Amino acid sequence: MGEIVKIMDDKQAVDRLKDSYERFFQEIQNVIIGQDEVVKEVLVSIFSRGHCLLVGVPGLAKTLLVTTIAQILGLDFKRIQFTPDLMPSDIIGTEILNSERQFSFVKGPLFAHMILADEINRTPPKTQSALLEAMQERAVTSGGIRYQLQDPFFVLATQNPIEQEGTYPLPEAQLDRFMFNILLDYPAFADEVNIVRKTTSGGTTLLSQVISREEILMYQDLIHRVPVNQSVIEWAVKLASKTRAGSEHAHTMAKEYLTWGAGPRASQFLILGAKTHAVLNGKYSPDIEDVRAIAPAILRHRIIRNYKAEARGISVEDIIHEMLA
Repeated sequence: MGEIVKIMDDKQAVDRLKDSYERFFQEIQNVIIGQDEVVKEVLVSIFSRGHCLLVGVPGLAKTLLVTTIAQILGLDFKRIQFTPDLMPSDIIGTEILNSERQFSFVKGPLFAHMILADEINRTPPKTQSALLEAMQERAVTSGGIRYQLQDPFFVLATQNPIEQEGTYPLPEAQLDRFMFNILLDYPAFADEVNIVRKTTSGGTTLLSQVISREEILMYQDLIHRVPVNQSVIEWAVKLASKTRAGSEHAHTMAKEYLTWGAGPRASQFLILGAKTHAVLNGKYSPDIEDVRAIAPAILRHRIIRNYKAEARGISVEDIIHEMLA
């Protein structure tokens, strides 16, 4: 009897999350115009307990996007501008000598629910590693003492695809810690007209919170309980295996154009992301189409092209498209 009640409760929670998701979009469209796919992928990442790497040129309202999402979700938000002189203690916090001549820890900007790590590739590896460790462990260590970060904890890091001079590209092993690599493109003409009209009229938009911190934590636990058919798991693992040139399931594109493929973490994220994608669309279990929907954002930063692919102008997107076909 307890199992039946639990199943019924989870089904009701799925329905509630779908309703909240629809209300969320109604709210965010008052501020963010024409970036529905980006917003959806960010939300999938949040409810999957993942982090996002957002790649886009300056001026595409990345900061506004994150602050708006945080406001509607009722979460604390901090923005960190990464620069070449930024030190780990600048983001984690530091020990200071207080008036009582005792050392006390002053928390850095990492102690928030949502972090916008702006231009993460402009800071040295030591500071990058401090952020990525916090993402993985959801805790930081200072003076030998471990401090737990707030839950939920979500990092959205941005990279500028142009002006690469003087940057510190993230190593592949560290890129792998991001669940999604989201491409933010220029808005369509009609959307840009609406953006200009709204942002130059002098009006203000009041946003309503549609979900609480406690509900987000509950929904994150719900996602892990969503059942998945064995065939869907096998399809997701086979998709990740297709990117590995030495695998028995290797795709011809991988054998010819890739030097490195996606690891097991990609398989895990494919299933977690598919679960969240299914639930946000009102389904109680994901299918292969849910895996397909989130696969490009999960795979694009986990596969490395060889010189042959670069010489022939074959992009990562082309390779993923062929594998999904």
